[in-house]
Amino acid sequence: MSFKTIGLSDELHRYVVAHAGTPDPLLDELAAETRATHPDLANMQIAPEQAPFMTMVAMIVRPKIAVEVGTFTGLSSISIARGLPAGGKLICCDISEVYTSIARRYWAKAGVRDRVELRIGPAARTLAEMPSEPHIDLAFIDADKTGYPTYWAELVPRMRQGGVILIDNVLRGGRIINPPSNPDDEAMIGFNDAVSADQRVTSAILPFSDGITMAVKK
Repeated sequence: MSFKTIGLSDELHRYVVAHAGTPDPLLDELAAETRATHPDLANMQIAPEQAPFMTMVAMIVRPKIAVEVGTFTGLSSISIARGLPAGGKLICCDISEVYTSIARRYWAKAGVRDRVELRIGPAARTLAEMPSEPHIDLAFIDADKTGYPTYWAELVPRMRQGGVILIDNVLRGGRIINPPSNPDDEAMIGFNDAVSADQRVTSAILPFSDGITMAVKK
């Protein structure tokens, strides 16, 4: 069970997870392998109730081009790729060959390998090298928190009108309303203020898991 969801009792969280679509043995297997091989980092995975949400957003947006910043072992990328339309592509940005080697295996197991393009290197550089005109339909940011302003600055001009950006961990376990306890929390407080004031998008914070901002390009 994920410990990332806030504001719910254990019983209510179990109920939410149990009703988040049908059981998914593949994602359960991936989550278990991640916990076994990288126990100190396993909480970097999206929460179980986020997986069907990510797939549904992709099914609604029907992106030709989607971008993920921060892939880790692949749970979120599989969820997005499963919702892509025919011919859709997901570009994954990550700096680790080690973590994404697990993702590569599970992309193949999930049957989405042909929809995913992995680009290894600093995400800020990868995004800056993409075409500057609006061409991205869906983006997901779930990486180093101090890098969020840079990723946002690179992504927003490249989003098509009506394109959707999802940003993970915007509530920081509830610490977002307290004085900053670490650089990540401090960065997120400033980032959330900047997003809510950005006139290029319409945005809202969805208070499930660790908080997800959904922003739509005007």
